[in-house]
Amino acid sequence: MSDLHTFRQTRLQQLFTAFNRHDSGAVMACMTDDVIFDAAAGPEICGRRISGAIEVRAVFERTFADMPDASWQCTRHAVFGNRALSEWIFRATTKDGTRVEAQGCDLFLFSGDKICAKSAFRKDRPLQPAAQPMDTARS
Repeated sequence: MSDLHTFRQTRLQQLFTAFNRHDSGAVMACMTDDVIFDAAAGPEICGRRISGAIEVRAVFERTFADMPDASWQCTRHAVFGNRALSEWIFRATTKDGTRVEAQGCDLFLFSGDKICAKSAFRKDRPLQPAAQPMDTARS
């Protein structure tokens, strides 16, 4: 296994650690300035394409703000030359209290040691009911 392969594996771990901290600066430090992000949903065949670090960062920051408990539980990372795959379970609560919980994956393209493209795919699962508050009167 080459040093670059090992570094790219580590880069994916750093990326998802940063996503789970909602640290957009650390997320973007893993990506090139001309990164392309294809979101899981949108009007285009690729979902919704966002180009460039400024625009991509803004999308991630909006996700963190809209779903402050968003998390990506990674189940696997795999690197194949300059391409990579991460599988995950996404969990979050929307502003109205409904919950998202769905499997997904990202396909990545690397340029050197940074990610230059990220294409997200997520199961189209209906929103789940809001979590019920625990009944503290019963014990």
